[in-house]
Amino acid sequence: MSEKVSFGYESVSPEEKTERVGAVFSNVARKYDVMNDAMSAGLHRLWKDRFVRRVKPRPGEAILDMAGGTGDIAFRLAGAGAEVTVADINQDMLDVGVERAMERGVDGLVWSCQNAERLSYPDGIFDAYTIAFGIRNVTHIDKALAEAFRVLKFGGRFFCLEFSTTEWPGFKEAYDVYSHKLVPKIGEAIAGDAESYRYLIESIRRFPPMPEFEAMIRHAGFAHTKVEPILGGLVAIHSGWKV
Repeated sequence: MSEKVSFGYESVSPEEKTERVGAVFSNVARKYDVMNDAMSAGLHRLWKDRFVRRVKPRPGEAILDMAGGTGDIAFRLAGAGAEVTVADINQDMLDVGVERAMERGVDGLVWSCQNAERLSYPDGIFDAYTIAFGIRNVTHIDKALAEAFRVLKFGGRFFCLEFSTTEWPGFKEAYDVYSHKLVPKIGEAIAGDAESYRYLIESIRRFPPMPEFEAMIRHAGFAHTKVEPILGGLVAIHSGWKV
């Protein structure tokens, strides 16, 4: 049988998933940040601030921000003096990020179109690898984690911010209703695209639970792995070290 991977609730070929995910992010690129504010009531900003505090970027260190798209994480990392490379498979998202950097007067970022499963960088050149709300859209998560491990220096650190499944009773049920019923309608109203946001919600539901994803990070070679749930696991910060 040919390999199948998940695209939301559908099972498709790896090639089809890559193509369709690309189309989703090309469609939403211009409204991506506005939608993040609308869907999370601005909470994504606090989550990203907390995430970057955990990364502890330092002046002069090299950080790869994978799936960095419109630059939200990169701007925060660069603000601490880190030398940041923003990588994303979707050029439309990167184009928006470059425009935002120019508007903000943020210089020195490197923008690069990259596939997380096949990075063009040599081994061991980054001090840290970050990926926020991107890894669940990767076709083969295990390959992306292996590449993250490869491009990090010895002693380098991996940090991932991703949606998961909240374990808070009551809140879980309310969020399920909100995400499945209302988010596509918000996407239609703001971005003129309900289907892309329906996929994004479904992709959260298909993402591995926190313990399973932590095990995948360990399997990729990372040590001292840790999971920090936010809102009972609605969002989680995963981390590990290359030692």
